[in-house]
Amino acid sequence: MQMARDPVKEPPDSAQMVALYKSVLQKVLDKRPSGTRQRVAAALGKNRSFVSQISNPAYSTPIPAAHVEQIMEICHFSPKEREAFIEAYALAHPRHQGLVDKGPKVRARTLFLPDLGDMERNRKLDALIDDFIRNLSDLVDDGGG
Repeated sequence: MQMARDPVKEPPDSAQMVALYKSVLQKVLDKRPSGTRQRVAAALGKNRSFVSQISNPAYSTPIPAAHVEQIMEICHFSPKEREAFIEAYALAHPRHQGLVDKGPKVRARTLFLPDLGDMERNRKLDALIDDFIRNLSDLVDDGGG
């Protein structure tokens, strides 16, 4: 995706660049099954409204660089979509480009848990699983030591 620059006009501001990569994400999400936003939220340890904010070009909330690779993996970006997104992200956040390119490679897995018959017990089980995954990720990121 090449961005033509008119030398007479001012370069796009940061908000415009953020809106550009968010529009790429929004188009990708719109083509995915309805549960994709919830899977992204769960993988990031956030709520669904956070995913709505980071995927809506009308909101200026940027996508943290640490989440970019995981989002692209869960949403199954095509190579063309990935290229368009990363290029727009790099224009919006030039200092964070290295974090995106060198970010951890992740893969999504679906885990089916038993329904414990009680919302509070289910919430506690979900929190235990989330903590386990975060601790496991920290262990892998630290190289085991």
